[in-house]
Parts: sequence; structure tokens; C-alpha cells
Amino acid sequence: MLADTGRTAAIRREADRLEAQGVGCFTRSRMRSRGGDAAIVREAVERARAGDDDALRLLYLQYAGSVYSFVRSMIPDEYEAEDITQTVFASLPRRLQRYQPRLVPFNAWITTVARNAAIDHLRAKRMVPSEQALDPETAHEDLSHERLSAIRAGLAELSPAQREVLVLRFVVGMGVKEVAEKLGRTELAIDSLQSRARARLRAALVELDAAPTAKH
Repeated sequence: MLADTGRTAAIRREADRLEAQGVGCFTRSRMRSRGGDAAIVREAVERARAGDDDALRLLYLQYAGSVYSFVRSMIPDEYEAEDITQTVFASLPRRLQRYQPRLVPFNAWITTVARNAAIDHLRAKRMVPSEQALDPETAHEDLSHERLSAIRAGLAELSPAQREVLVLRFVVGMGVKEVAEKLGRTELAIDSLQSRARARLRAALVELDAAPTAKH
């Protein structure tokens, strides 16, 4: 019990220290560890699973800055990036139930959570990639509601990886190299995913009688 109380107090002191230094509000903490997460971070993660307020506060103060910076690299609007960052940490107790510390450091895991949240936001805001993802000839086409619905249905036929590549390439506007670095894949793999995604989407649109038609 005494040891447990001591760890709780240590987490609270560290959170208070970071807060006193002005860490948070999307600034970066200077706390560092060697070879993975610091012991106090590992302890905070375990306590945050149960909704411990001080543990959640410590994780927020420690990682909100890096999460915001990552999200901001994908989301042009700073206020939207802030909202996504807040959402990531608001849902942390629930998400932590699936986190396995032995497989990946917390910093890498929370970055993946942030990436997925940013992509979900982009999908909700604009469910289709730019028309150029379908065919350059439709780049300036004024899409009807029916056509947009067909494209969404076509996107639903893609694998998650294929949809993710299309979103990052044609909604976020990233280059192949950037997408490869972001997803931890090779550029060749991204090119392959993009090619298969466009072919599969085009086939789905043909079945829905909504394929783009060439203009003469």
C-alpha cells in the first residue's frame, strides 16, 4: 500500500512539475527516457487504464504537444487539429484497454492513434478523394449527389489500407514519399496500393453505372 501510494504521489508530482513549467497547451515536454518509455510513463499508463486523473493528466502534459504536431502535419486548420488532439486524449482510458506496452512504446502507439483520428476526421469531412483520384478527365467535374453517393459506396469496397493511401494522397495532398514515411511502407508498396485502389474503385463504379466518362 505504501509503495502504491508513493507511485501515485510521484505521478502527481511529475504532472504538477510539467504543468508548472508551462508544458501542455500543445507544447512539447522535455522529459526523456532511454530505450523506450520512462518508468513513470509506464506506471501512468497502467493507472490511466482505470481512469486515474493524475495519470491521465501526466500523459496529456507529456504527449499532447507531439500529438498536436503530428495531427497538424495532416490537418491544415489549427483549430481542427486542436479538437482532434483533445479527442484523442478524451478517449484515452477506453483506447488504453487495447494497448499492449510490450509490443510498442507508448509514444509510438499514441502517434498511431493520432494518425487514425486525423484520417477519420478527413474521411468524415470529405468522404471522397479528389476527383483526380478517379480520372484526370473528371478533375473539374461538378459531382452530383448521386455520383458522390456512388463514389462513397465504391470506397467502401476498398481495403482499409487502400482507402488510407487514397485519402493521404488525394485529400491530404501528400506525395508518395511522404505517405510511405507516414505509414511505414516502401514507396513501391504505396504505388502498388494506390494503383490497386484506383482500379478497384473504378471497377466498383462501373458496376454501379457511375464510372467517369471521357470528354471529347
